Amino acid sequence: QVQLVESGGGLVQAGGSLRLSCVASGDITWSYSMGWFRQAPGKEREFVASISWDTNSVKYKNSVKGRFTISRDGARNTVRLQMDSLKPEDTAVYFCAVGAYSDAREFSYNYAYWGQGTQVTVSS
Repeated sequence: QVQLVESGGGLVQAGGSLRLSCVASGDITWSYSMGWFRQAPGKEREFVASISWDTNSVKYKNSVKGRFTISRDGARNTVRLQMDSLKPEDTAVYFCAVGAYSDAREFSYNYAYWGQGTQVTVSS
């Protein structure tokens, strides 16, 4: 059984920073990418960032480029999302996911396992 546990969400003022972390555990038998998605109230879940198994490739949603940074630790089972210059429109529940492939991908159907999510609220 695979488990993903996110942490690091919270309430922050606009312009502030937060760092999200996600640890994957369990029986994952392939070289997997990892990604972050988010879902705001009344909206569809959307891609935020992804990183490949070898960490050489990353992808970002256009609106977070230059503000968010995705990284992965040496053991490959922990992914982080450093979020700077936060805006009220970044408010959402953020989910991490284990990819079904090794390369960084954007769409949710490319991901096999999901965490429960962590709330990020940015006040104006």
